[in-house]
Amino acid sequence: MKTDYLIVGSGLSALVFGSLMAKSGKKVQVLEAHEHPGGFGHTFTMAKKYKFNAQLHYVWDCGEGQTVNQVLKKLNLDKEVTFNQYDPDGFDRMRMPGYSLDIPSESEELIQRLSNLFPQDADKLRKFVLEVQKTSEGLKKLTPPIIYQEIFKHFNQVSSAVMYLNSTLQDVFDKFNLPKEAQTLLALQWPDFLLPPDQLSFYAWVILFTRYQEGAFYPKQHFEDVINSLVKVIEENEGEVLLNQEVTNFTLRNKAVTAVTTIDRITHQSREFTGETIICNMDPQKAAHMIGAENFSRTVRKKLNYEYSPSNYMAYCVVKDLDLRDYGFGKWNTFHTGHRDLNEAFYQMYEKHDFSNPSFAITTPTLITEDQRDCPEGCQIIEFLTVANYDYFEKLKHSNEKKYRHKKEEILDYILDVVEKNYIPNFRKYLVFKITGSPTTNERYCWCPKGNSYGSNLTPRNMGIGRLNHKTSLNNFYFCNASSGYPGFAPTVWTGAKLYQTLSGDSISK
Repeated sequence: MKTDYLIVGSGLSALVFGSLMAKSGKKVQVLEAHEHPGGFGHTFTMAKKYKFNAQLHYVWDCGEGQTVNQVLKKLNLDKEVTFNQYDPDGFDRMRMPGYSLDIPSESEELIQRLSNLFPQDADKLRKFVLEVQKTSEGLKKLTPPIIYQEIFKHFNQVSSAVMYLNSTLQDVFDKFNLPKEAQTLLALQWPDFLLPPDQLSFYAWVILFTRYQEGAFYPKQHFEDVINSLVKVIEENEGEVLLNQEVTNFTLRNKAVTAVTTIDRITHQSREFTGETIICNMDPQKAAHMIGAENFSRTVRKKLNYEYSPSNYMAYCVVKDLDLRDYGFGKWNTFHTGHRDLNEAFYQMYEKHDFSNPSFAITTPTLITEDQRDCPEGCQIIEFLTVANYDYFEKLKHSNEKKYRHKKEEILDYILDVVEKNYIPNFRKYLVFKITGSPTTNERYCWCPKGNSYGSNLTPRNMGIGRLNHKTSLNNFYFCNASSGYPGFAPTVWTGAKLYQTLSGDSISK
């Protein structure tokens, strides 16, 4: 018997779509190649006692009435899946030589803090922050479903947003002639995009920066609970989430995808699955290659011709007999750079593979929630994130495994040198566990081509009106992932919810 919706991949947008469809009474099957569901949101256990989330660190749009909350209400999960908020007085804390800036939720407070740091440029900084807010409001009005009366009513904000369609963050910094140090402090959450200001879409930066100002969150019971709750909805409504099922082939008949073939990664047995409608959560480019790009319309082929985002390096660490709160960490993230110029910092690490003066993010998940199931009592988790070049690491791994492992350790040592010098003296003394991940780790465990972290790259070219969406030009076959929507926790939740609304006709107010 055919399932109503056969979903290839179990990333967040797929699980949201599948859980909504299952809750509505449809038969749902989800096929996942990995041993864990969740894609970049999956949680893994090391040394039988430490739990780490693959890539998610903090999220937005989770407050009452916001996107994530509305979807959870539709699934009757809003009382079960809840969130703690980061410190609104400084949810992101930026650190560079000679300067520090805590990013607050209130824009007027941000303007005041910037003005105190750069009194000679206070007027420029005020104008820039106000322009960011205006652009943010304009982008909200341009987010589907578009209400044209709202566009006319807020024409000034919409016009501001449209003006920056092809702009990078650096373009706008230059327009307002901001001092270099102020640029660096404002853009220091660059690991959230893995792009420097001179490549990053101004739209992408504005959306993330202002949405976090409206509220930065972390699940009270960790991201594992979010993923498990969505899986539970599917299974409790007679659906299935089948793990270790690697899709090896799509069956195409009369311009319709009718079935997929998988290989079980444990038993190595081959199986065929059919569905009335097939939802593709795997990378659209990869899926199109397997199906045959010539089978898609010219318009879709053009949209599929995106470049992948850069990849990243992660270090998952555990400390014991050390309270990170005593050293300036808490309900916030810390972003550090030794460079005055983030474009140069990115170039050194991504193109030159030189991490001797690293720019990176520090996250401390155990300080955000009272739920301590991620590590034993007396321990705390601290993680480090920065950019890394897939081609370099892939070549290194396959040519010399020893050099590959050494490079990963070298990067962590450079980061820990910075930590010991600027934040926690003798940090290594308290370090009881560490494991590092490179771009090839992402590719292996999260099934992302070239280790990409965000699907299509977040440059102006990929953030415009020609961006890929759910439409594939094939019958009963739809894309549903970060590259056919937008990357990040809240945007992928909405990608799944929006496709559900499109195919079901049911409404989730946004």
